[in-house]
Amino acid sequence: MEQTYQYAWILPFVPLPVPMLIGMGLLLFPTATKNLRRMWAFPSILLLSIVMVFSTNLSIQQINSSSIYQYVWSWTVDNDFSFEFGYLIDPLTSIMLLLITTVGIMVLIYSDNYMAHDQGYLRFFAYMSFFSTSMLGLVTSSNLIQIYIFWELVGMCSYLLIGFWFTRPPAANAW
Repeated sequence: MEQTYQYAWILPFVPLPVPMLIGMGLLLFPTATKNLRRMWAFPSILLLSIVMVFSTNLSIQQINSSSIYQYVWSWTVDNDFSFEFGYLIDPLTSIMLLLITTVGIMVLIYSDNYMAHDQGYLRFFAYMSFFSTSMLGLVTSSNLIQIYIFWELVGMCSYLLIGFWFTRPPAANAW
């Protein structure tokens, strides 16, 4: 049980390679990346499914024991100031992890066919994967600084997803 909690810090970062690889692919190999664009749905869904399986395991452990697990790394800048990062797993966090991953997987599966002929297919999957990363980071945050950082990332991703079809006048006027 303890081992599962020790590796929970990686949960928010599991979906992160997808937007990074899409971005690098578009910069280094734009033609090949655009030609293979439908391929990017699979790793997005797969990585979020891995997080969902791990979140289900955490939720089962939370139901059985109802314990709170918090781990904090302290980065000392000097003797008077230290910068702390960490993660917190409690019953609410485990339920929110399940909710975020389940809804995220359903959105990604539906979007694969819905966005199939759209020019912004890759951009959408990059935004959605980064949104999932930000949401997972937000719910596992152990302090206000982390919550603020991930809250801002969620806000940025929401802005990008809401304004996704910025070339269409009705969608652009949604702001």
